[in-house]
Amino acid sequence: MYSDLRVGFGLDFHRYDPSGKPLKLGGILIKCPEKVSAHSDGDCLIHATIDALLGGAAKGDIGELFSDQDHSYENASSIDLLKTVVNNELIGYQIINLDVTIVAQYPKLSSYKGLIKQNMESLLKVPVSVKATTTEKMGFIGSGQGIACFATVLLIKNQR
Repeated sequence: MYSDLRVGFGLDFHRYDPSGKPLKLGGILIKCPEKVSAHSDGDCLIHATIDALLGGAAKGDIGELFSDQDHSYENASSIDLLKTVVNNELIGYQIINLDVTIVAQYPKLSSYKGLIKQNMESLLKVPVSVKATTTEKMGFIGSGQGIACFATVLLIKNQR
């Protein structure tokens, strides 16, 4: 039975850019002055989740599936990309849960965590844990230059 369990880990970073795209996390628009530089809509929480799902299923990574060199993914909805992965790449696997951590000095996200959790649970139909932390003003995130998200998923192979 344990050989049927798979753990996936993903991470994603986005640089803040005043001329970038509005900040979205888990499909939720974050009302703040920070904008992100990105090829798609720049939702780093969903991007980290996609990498975790693909990694757990041993199906590569988000860049292989949705290349930033492919113009058809420019401004793509990360929710649509996530749905594509769940419906096409995870055949033979069931998601058990998702655990995500958002790392950002700014903006403060405590009022958004519940909305992000609810939206991700609605999309994936599994329990989701959403945490947020800072880097205590250290590094590029701590100096307000960007944001990062880390995701871990547990998958189980479907019974044949």
